[in-house]
Amino acid sequence: MSDPVSSIRNLGEASDAVYARAGIHTAEELRTLGPDEAYRRLLATGSRAHFIAYYAMVMGLQGRPWNDCKGKEKDALRARFDALKAEAATNKPPEDKMKAILDEIGIRQSS
Repeated sequence: MSDPVSSIRNLGEASDAVYARAGIHTAEELRTLGPDEAYRRLLATGSRAHFIAYYAMVMGLQGRPWNDCKGKEKDALRARFDALKAEAATNKPPEDKMKAILDEIGIRQSS
């Protein structure tokens, strides 16, 4: 049996269920997909976009602590994250887009 996703540095046991919803069941699958494709799949299955979660995964895949990301490297990861988030927003069904817009402007309470 392969190691669980949570065996990757910075990813706790709760990560196993989140990644499994996205069809990623092992650390090897996550490594093979790479951080951007894995995060794209997480967003597609309803995970909320969160920059720290993204860069913690990237750092973990490199065997580094989550808070090791700084300066230009962090800025570059932020740009990648923003691109993934924007891509996911364009792929949402219209109803989800409307809910997201209402949440963003504070008209609807987030669930």
